[in-house]
Amino acid sequence: MKHLLIVYHSKTGHTQQLISAALAGATDPQVSVQVRLRRAAAAHAQDLLWADGLLLGTPENFGYMSGALKDFFDRTYYEVQGQLQPLPYALIVAAGNDGSGAVREIQRIARGYPLIEAAPPVISQLGVEAGLTGNPSPEAQQRCQELGMTLAAGLEMGIF
Repeated sequence: MKHLLIVYHSKTGHTQQLISAALAGATDPQVSVQVRLRRAAAAHAQDLLWADGLLLGTPENFGYMSGALKDFFDRTYYEVQGQLQPLPYALIVAAGNDGSGAVREIQRIARGYPLIEAAPPVISQLGVEAGLTGNPSPEAQQRCQELGMTLAAGLEMGIF
């Protein structure tokens, strides 16, 4: 059975909502992969070595990924260097702006790990989509659910 690791950070709960939707897709009964969900502060190098695929979730902070997700990368890079097979990954960004800075910097880090982008990132532009509720839109949550299912199904079928 293939393994999918989900690593995320959420302070306000917006990224948590998007990751919950992705988790629902990844654990859909039609797909058979083992999923491990970790907050960025609790994720370790052994989690990466266990994984066959990776789903990352972050808020956009000052046009960048969250400090907690960056810390995850910092804490695990040298520990997995030379041991990690290229991992397919996907990304979810809860953006107050356009999310492009967070995406760009994660893509740069991914090249060094090595991580291979398996699907385009889902960027939920909270300022645009959230409206009066302040929460990610149902459409953004649906896109995240589809991303989780796509990544899990692709791992199961050996596409990624």
